Amino acid sequence: MDEPRRRAYLEALGIPVWVPRARDGDAPAVAIAEAGDAPPDGASGRAPKLRPTPPEGRAEASNARTVGGAASTFEAIAGLDWEGLRARVAACTACELHRTRTQTVFGVGNPSARLMVIGEAPGADEDRQGEPFVGRAGRLLDAMLQAIGLPRGEVYIANVLKCRPPGNRNPSLEEAACCEGFLRRQIALIAPTLILSVGGIAARNLLGTDTPVGRLRGVVHAYGEERVPVLVTYHPAYLLRQPEEKAKAWQDLQLAARRLRGAG
Repeated sequence: MDEPRRRAYLEALGIPVWVPRARDGDAPAVAIAEAGDAPPDGASGRAPKLRPTPPEGRAEASNARTVGGAASTFEAIAGLDWEGLRARVAACTACELHRTRTQTVFGVGNPSARLMVIGEAPGADEDRQGEPFVGRAGRLLDAMLQAIGLPRGEVYIANVLKCRPPGNRNPSLEEAACCEGFLRRQIALIAPTLILSVGGIAARNLLGTDTPVGRLRGVVHAYGEERVPVLVTYHPAYLLRQPEEKAKAWQDLQLAARRLRGAG
C-alpha cells in the first residue's frame, strides 16, 4: 500500500501520525503511527503465547445450546456446504428473534480468507441490508482493515448472531447457542489463519469467558478443537463512543498483521 493512502486510513481510524523531518542527504521521511511501534504484549516485544480456551466456558456454551428448543444440531449442520448453510440460516426459527427480524445476516467476504472478523450481532442497518458491519461502525471497521492492507473483500466478516436483537440489546445465552452451530460451520468452511474477535460479546461466545476486552487484548487465544488463533480487540461501535481507545485497537491490528505474515 502506498504511504499517502496508508496515512489516510490511519487518520480515518483516528491514529495520530507524525513525520520526522529529513536532514540533507537523509532518506525520505516515512510517516509513523504514534502508537504503532509499541509491542502489544508489553515492553519485551516477545511473541505472545497461545492461550487455551477455558474449558468451563465452552462447556457452559455447549449446555446452553439445548435451551430454547434449537431446531438445528451441530451434527446436522456439520456437513453443509456454503449454499446449504446459507439456506439453513435464512429459514431458521430456533429462537424468538426470527419473529422480529427483517432478514437474516449471514456473513460476507472471501470464503477462503486468511482473516475472519467476528462481531456480536446485526444492528438496524445490517437487518435492513442483510450484510454485517455496515453504517458508521462498518465504515470504521473497513478503515481499520485497510490500515493493515486488507480490503473488506479480502477478509470474511460474520457475527455471533444471525438475527438482530430488538433494540440492539445484548444477545442472550440461549440466542447465541441457537446460532453457535452456524458460526462453527462458517469457521470450519473458511479455515482461517486467524480470527479477529471484536467486542466483549464475541469474545464471550468464542472463548467462553466474561473477562473484559481490555484484559484479553494482546494475547493469542484459541478457538475450538482446531485451536484456531484468536485475537480480541474493541468493537468499532465502542471505538466511536470512546475514540481514545483507538490507539490500542491499532496495536491489536498490527499484531494481527504480524500473525498473518507469520512474524509472531
